[in-house]
Amino acid sequence: MFDLVADIEKYPEFLPLCESLSVQSRREKKGRILLMASMSVGYKGIRETFSTKVMLHQEAHQIDAQYIDGPFKYLNNRWVFEETGDNSCDIIFFIDYEFKSKMLGVLMGSMFDRAFNKYVTAFEERASIIFNSGE
Repeated sequence: MFDLVADIEKYPEFLPLCESLSVQSRREKKGRILLMASMSVGYKGIRETFSTKVMLHQEAHQIDAQYIDGPFKYLNNRWVFEETGDNSCDIIFFIDYEFKSKMLGVLMGSMFDRAFNKYVTAFEERASIIFNSGE
């Protein structure tokens, strides 16, 4: 599951609101992989792009995303993968954010909340496709 979530360039294929995602840089640092990425999200006529620094720490079974630039005042995201047995794990997903603009927060805030709540289902469905097809 770590690898599935770490493959951020595939997000536009299955994540709600995610229209595009590009990785500007990738480098290894102290046994971790550091990605600088931009994600564009959209809902109806509203489109926003934001940049994050994503730290992939496979040994610790953790992925952290830190906000760099875009429409948010802040955005923090963490994934933790806890092994529960052969080929299974529990996933802890945390996200906290606030829009810079109160107007944008009103327009997109509840929609973002609903989309983020659907992320778990989107990743479960993606895992089912990947792991059952042998991709």
